[in-house]
Amino acid sequence: MLINLYNEQDVIIKNSSLLRYAQIYRDIYKRFLTQITASGVKLGSNQEKEISHKIERLRDLGVVFRNDDKSLFLNWLSPACENCKTGVGSTTLFFSLQCPRQCYFCFNPNQEGYEYYRQNLRNCVQELQEIHQQGIKISHLALSGGEPLLYPVEVVNFFQTALELFPKVYTRLYTAGDLLNPDLLGVLRENGLNEIRFSLKLEDPEEVRSRVLDYIALAKSYIPVVMVEMPIIPGTLEEMKKLLSRLNDLDINGINLLEFCYPFYNAGEFRSRGFEIKNPPFNVLYDYWYAGGLPIDRSELECLDLLEYAVEQHLKLGVHYCSLENKLTGQIYQQNLGQRVESYYYLSRKDHYYKSAKVFGKDILTVKQVLDRNHIKTYNLSKCYDFLEFNVKDIDFLKGIDIEVVISSNVMEERNDGKYLRELKLDLIYPSDFRWQNEL
Repeated sequence: MLINLYNEQDVIIKNSSLLRYAQIYRDIYKRFLTQITASGVKLGSNQEKEISHKIERLRDLGVVFRNDDKSLFLNWLSPACENCKTGVGSTTLFFSLQCPRQCYFCFNPNQEGYEYYRQNLRNCVQELQEIHQQGIKISHLALSGGEPLLYPVEVVNFFQTALELFPKVYTRLYTAGDLLNPDLLGVLRENGLNEIRFSLKLEDPEEVRSRVLDYIALAKSYIPVVMVEMPIIPGTLEEMKKLLSRLNDLDINGINLLEFCYPFYNAGEFRSRGFEIKNPPFNVLYDYWYAGGLPIDRSELECLDLLEYAVEQHLKLGVHYCSLENKLTGQIYQQNLGQRVESYYYLSRKDHYYKSAKVFGKDILTVKQVLDRNHIKTYNLSKCYDFLEFNVKDIDFLKGIDIEVVISSNVMEERNDGKYLRELKLDLIYPSDFRWQNEL
């Protein structure tokens, strides 16, 4: 069993050298939490046990689990979502970050060049041509925003170019749907659009939501795959159940349930609604490319409740819970894939981090003797931090020894002066009850 060393209250560390080393990461985590709460949005209570209970309940009900339980679905899953696990061959572009909706939870302001791209358009057609000229293979291509349909001519040209350059690519369009019409849908169909994803906002007046639902029904007559994708705001469970039933009646392909996130601004809006940050926010603390922000407490619980509702009501549409962690996993895969590292690192099949095992201080000699006795010479001895680092598979040789071992999670980063493997997290294990094949 992996024991997270971020939380010093729940874990007693006997080894003094390990305790000093772990404190480095605990201090980093404390500073991170201080930055969060400085905005005035509080950290919620730990809900991991309740989440785990609901997940096991869904497993018993036959829900499909993917990507180390980060992605759960019922009935159907978009091919683009299947590809999202690694992100290899997937490209998402946008013309503009301009959008008429102005949602308080939108994370577009976190995007690089946000103000510029509210006023100026990217030449995505040229970008597609450059991708093709460079011989880059793409299997899944998306056009997002802002609201892409503010620029219908450019949208049509984009998918027309995509069809010409990459005839086998799976294409999708993200939209709020307000600017759709039959003529535009017909042209998009002619130019090979495979999937359209609508966003719905429960805070909109009923007449606005009804209009978008009409557009969703209309799109079904033109586009092969029609979906809804939306964050699940805590406290909207009953409304969402009704919406799932309405979408099921429309006979669309499915819905993606996303974790509702705090995008690092509009703190007053989140405080006034009583929202708190999920605790812990991330499994591994890191600078992720995805700009969505920090997950809000209880959003995941309601996503899981909606999956159970879909099972109980025998809904036929696909219902997919795409956790924030699921969105982040592709980045780590791409950073670590195919990298040259020392042989004592193991690439995890579950979260794609490079893993190693470490023992500290007084335990170094004990473990080194075991490794030498088993003719294992690939390890790293750090005098600076007083640890011995070795392959996680060799923990099997330590069965029966009462010793504290940490599992180190690492990611490859490319900097100006080269590539470096960066350690991000420590988990404590005890050799007697650890099975690296199951846990890593």
